[in-house]
Order: sequence, then structure tokens, then C-alpha cells
Amino acid sequence: MTSYQTTQTMKPATAAKKLGVYLQATPAEFQEGVVSRNELSALQADPPGWLLELRRNGPHPRPVVAAKLGVSIAGLARGGVTEALTTEQIDALKKESPEWLQQERATQAEVRKETVRIKEKNAARGDQPRRPRS
Repeated sequence: MTSYQTTQTMKPATAAKKLGVYLQATPAEFQEGVVSRNELSALQADPPGWLLELRRNGPHPRPVVAAKLGVSIAGLARGGVTEALTTEQIDALKKESPEWLQQERATQAEVRKETVRIKEKNAARGDQPRRPRS
């Protein structure tokens, strides 16, 4: 019996998400085909010019925009940002620093603090010896 190994492939949308780029800004051949795991690894290891350009200047997908602004994706939506933004647009937003952005950054900072607090609490709980249940 001969075993055949099939090549694992993914949709272009999945590959774009893994690469951190906006699918609609990628070349047509990328959008229309399927991407194998080997191709994805090659793109990550040695990115072509178009990928470097997209990562540098955008347009960026919402998760990348949110990370660059220091807010959550939901915070972007609350601020009215629903489309992909370029690096230039993100920098302009940072410079403008509208009230919604300041508020969402503060909210995100609180969420991070709470996450650290819970993690520390759980770590302290893990250090204590467990009592047997009765």
C-alpha cells in the first residue's frame, strides 16, 4: 500500500490573515488561487516586494489598524473606523488624537491592567498547596 500525502492548502483570505495583510490589496493571482502551507512559509521567510510594501504602507486590515492605534477591533468600530487604513491614515489619526481614540486607548489600558491582575492572582493561587477535598 502506498500512502499519498496531500498538500494542505488554504483560501487566500486565510493566508492574507496569517500574513497580516488586507486581501483586497494583494495581487490578483494571490486572491484567485489557493495557498499551500509551503507557499505561506516561503512568503513569510522571504516576502516578495508586494508583501513588504503592503506591510509597510497598507492598506492594513482592521486587526493591524487596531494594534497600531493601541485599541481593540470593537473600539475601532465604536470610533467609526470600519474599513482598512493606510499607514499614512493611521499616523494622521494618531496625530489628530480624536476623543474616541483617547477613550478607547484608556479602555484598552484598563483591560490590559485587569488581565495582568488576574494572571498574577491565578499565579499566586497556583503557588499555594492544594487542600484535599472532603
